[in-house]
Amino acid sequence: MPVITNIEDLKRIYRRRVPKMFYDYAESGSWTEQTFRENTSDFDQIRLRQRVAVDMTGRSTATQMVGQDVAMPVALAPVGLLGMQHADGEIHSARAAEKFGIPFTLSTMSICSIEDVAERTSKPFWFQLYTMTDEDYVRRLLQRAKDAGCSALVITLDLQIIGQRHKDLKNGLSAPPKPTLKNWIDLSTRWMWGINMLQTPRRQFGNIVGHAEGVDDPSSLFEWTAKQFDPALDWKKVAKLIEMWDGTTILKGILDEEDARRAAEVGANAIVVSNHGGRQLDGALSSIRMLPRIMDAVGDKIEVHLDSGIRSGQDVLKSIALGAKGTYIGRAFVYGLGAMGEAGVTHALRVIQKELDTSMALCGRRRVDELDRDVLLVPEGFEGRWQQP
Repeated sequence: MPVITNIEDLKRIYRRRVPKMFYDYAESGSWTEQTFRENTSDFDQIRLRQRVAVDMTGRSTATQMVGQDVAMPVALAPVGLLGMQHADGEIHSARAAEKFGIPFTLSTMSICSIEDVAERTSKPFWFQLYTMTDEDYVRRLLQRAKDAGCSALVITLDLQIIGQRHKDLKNGLSAPPKPTLKNWIDLSTRWMWGINMLQTPRRQFGNIVGHAEGVDDPSSLFEWTAKQFDPALDWKKVAKLIEMWDGTTILKGILDEEDARRAAEVGANAIVVSNHGGRQLDGALSSIRMLPRIMDAVGDKIEVHLDSGIRSGQDVLKSIALGAKGTYIGRAFVYGLGAMGEAGVTHALRVIQKELDTSMALCGRRRVDELDRDVLLVPEGFEGRWQQP
């Protein structure tokens, strides 16, 4: 077992063990990937204030997200195709999150179904919804999430249409993988991944196949999915979904102050400042760069979370110090999952918690609720001097 000290250690193992099409699916953005890159590089611009001679005993990373106790202000973000990164990936990830004491968010586009995950975990998890044009399917999907005991609904707003992701198109990304010569050559070199996949029956989108009308095989699935993302989504439909769920609701994909205000007005419990990990609108600003402006707009009206670009406990600290009440990791835990399953996800969480705890201490803080902008050195003009429309 290699010594794991940071997320990059897991990423190196992940790259060796997972087929290229699924590695590229996680480790890429849309178009030129400018936003994908800046999601992480913008965190590097923010520095921390070292403080000394402060009592550091009794430290804790525990806090709350949307009223739920969490071991640290981190949730596992919804990631599609987890069950292709590692066999039964959603189940492994949910178990790791449950044992660690943080939320797991199951994607609509998961390989393991809502029921699969619920049967193999003991605590409620969150469910992420992509808005679809098939309203009957959406209604039944939400009811399935309620029946499974999901404690929060995360509605993704920034995928009405899919951004062009060059690597996915060139790799012919699919679940299960398409049997091209290039793909089979690559798959044949990932023997551990292949052995695990042969031992599970879960290789298609478990929340869709057998549940959506007329979708019972891969070919019908692709045809159905291509037509389903709702380009007509508007705030009235968002309000209707919130009413339909009638529980804790989080709106994900907010990257503009006006959209943040609208999210607060429709009655959501929290928003996630997010650009979909740089996989949708390339050229958009990074989440961390937009966070201060959104906090100024709605920080006193709604709970604000952040995702896109977090790879360390220091990134979590910087987000919380700028006002967020919680953060989400996607790629950081996917690296762990692809590298070594549930144990790898746990490694990723331990790394991030250790970094958060140590950095808090060296900044002179003992608790998450003590983190504020005073622990940061933010460069002048960090938010940018952009001409507003």
